[in-house]
Amino acid sequence: MNTNDQEVRRDERTIELVYRTTTGDIAQALRARDAHTAAGRRKRWAFPLAGTFGMGVGVLVMVTDGAIAGAPLGLVAAGVLLWVITLFGPRLQARAFRGMLEKSGETRAVVDGSGALVTAEACESRIGWAAQPRYVETDDTFVMLSDDKQAVSMTVLPKRGIRAPGDVDALRAILDANLRRL
Repeated sequence: MNTNDQEVRRDERTIELVYRTTTGDIAQALRARDAHTAAGRRKRWAFPLAGTFGMGVGVLVMVTDGAIAGAPLGLVAAGVLLWVITLFGPRLQARAFRGMLEKSGETRAVVDGSGALVTAEACESRIGWAAQPRYVETDDTFVMLSDDKQAVSMTVLPKRGIRAPGDVDALRAILDANLRRL
């Protein structure tokens, strides 16, 4: 049996997705990644805590000194910034990908027992199960994640790209058979 990475295994189910990745897909994937990594979970409580502390100390110093300038104003601004990052961070990060997503155009992903072959206008990537051994399912996507602490590498598979209605369940079954669901 030939197991060339570029060939689809004919003895297993193959699911094809055709889609354009959106900033919404990326934002949803980043939120899912943050919910399932230690660094993301720390950020979800540490940033608001530090932001609230900074704003509180800044306001307290301004009230007791009667001056709105310098370091107290900086603390309030830093606290507000940490809250903005907490609330809108994934959306802002995803917007940074907008130009790249527009250039990549339509994407075709073929998922089978050996992994995923993702092809866009300017590139092609073969992702074996060992490279991204975990996955998260959201309402609109499947997100394959690398195993490092911050899950730096991820592949987003939007459900809207699945061609046949029953293939959502089939894709979930392939992922469950080969990856660890988070």
